[in-house]
Amino acid sequence: MHELATRLFPICRSITGDGVRETLKILGEFLPGLNVVEVPSGTQAFDWTVPDEWNIRGAYLTAPDGQRVVDFADSNVHVVSYSTPVDVELSLEQLQEHLHSDELLPDAIPYVTSYYNRNWGFCLPHSQRVSLTDGTYRAVIDSTLEPGHLTYGEFVIPGESDEEVFISTYICHPSLANNELSGPVVAVGLARWLMSVPKRRYTYRFVFVPESIGAITYTSRNLEHLRERVIAGFNLTCIGDDGDYSYLASRLGNLPIDRIARRVLATRSPAVEYSYLDRGSDERTYCAPGIDLPLVSLMRTKYGAYREYHTSLDDLTVVTPSGLQGGLDLVRDCIKMLDGSEYYQTTVLAEPQLGKRGLYHAMHARTVADIILLRTHVLTYADGQHSVQDMADLFGLPLEEVQEIVQELVEHDLLVKLPGMRAS
Repeated sequence: MHELATRLFPICRSITGDGVRETLKILGEFLPGLNVVEVPSGTQAFDWTVPDEWNIRGAYLTAPDGQRVVDFADSNVHVVSYSTPVDVELSLEQLQEHLHSDELLPDAIPYVTSYYNRNWGFCLPHSQRVSLTDGTYRAVIDSTLEPGHLTYGEFVIPGESDEEVFISTYICHPSLANNELSGPVVAVGLARWLMSVPKRRYTYRFVFVPESIGAITYTSRNLEHLRERVIAGFNLTCIGDDGDYSYLASRLGNLPIDRIARRVLATRSPAVEYSYLDRGSDERTYCAPGIDLPLVSLMRTKYGAYREYHTSLDDLTVVTPSGLQGGLDLVRDCIKMLDGSEYYQTTVLAEPQLGKRGLYHAMHARTVADIILLRTHVLTYADGQHSVQDMADLFGLPLEEVQEIVQELVEHDLLVKLPGMRAS
């Protein structure tokens, strides 16, 4: 995975353009049959419109003495993403409104975008910016911004069931390792592991999209299918460093996939759980009202929570082989638990009459025996959304004790085992 990230790192990606296509072409070497989809600029996607396509060939900023003080060839983070083409001479004072730096990280190049506001700019370390001398500077950005396409990739691994587990990650940042590349390379590792598994309960759908606009576009084109088929989902982001193990809950916060993620996260340290109020990635789209996919985000150190985030410091030293392996194991353990969870459905409406089946007191008293109460608890939560493990956790009982009651109720035709989690 780290070797793949190293190969992808130099590519200049944005929300559209040839960098996205080049990235998908490389991912396709590891995922044979990866479907690449092109969506024309101007396409309506819910409340958004697919923007014009941006590509860049080069850019530089020349100082009064003729020396290049900023060069896109040195780092593709040096140019504001979606900068319009420009070739102008400006005084340092005029140039300042087009320069971006970070005083808190004076030796880092900040990552800046201007997707939906036509503008241009250069990014540079603050220590370099304050050292610029007065005089005339030449700013050259050799870019194009014109009608084209938004590009995304989709890869499906069939299972025994048509019900799907949805895995999304993004491919739209330039040379940012944890914020950008950790998600796609862990997704590739996960897909290759799933393809090696001889028996898969669910179908797995992977998408590689530009963040935000890509998720919105993909969802707008596939909403009915996603609503009908997806029983669980994961957004993979910032999942390759050696820091925290993190999980960001679904909007509702207590779906079956939330309970699985919490259970797996509890086996890691250090581990951090985030509320949906802390959202900031593509969970914003997938969990939005009216879409409501049962999806959570899995991360190592959460986006925005580590020092190098959205700067040139987010390089291949931040993402490590051990960090990527830990991220892959986190997702893989969630999928193993999801695949192994047993779900049951009650066979009668309302409360069944347990007495005629010999499962209730012959005589009524003030209290109900624990065993009878447990039977009613299991029947109450056998809704296809609570696994047997969920019930055991909820009741505060050993799994084996709840499994015995489940089997008893199955033998009395009060429960039926489902092939998998029931879609909500």
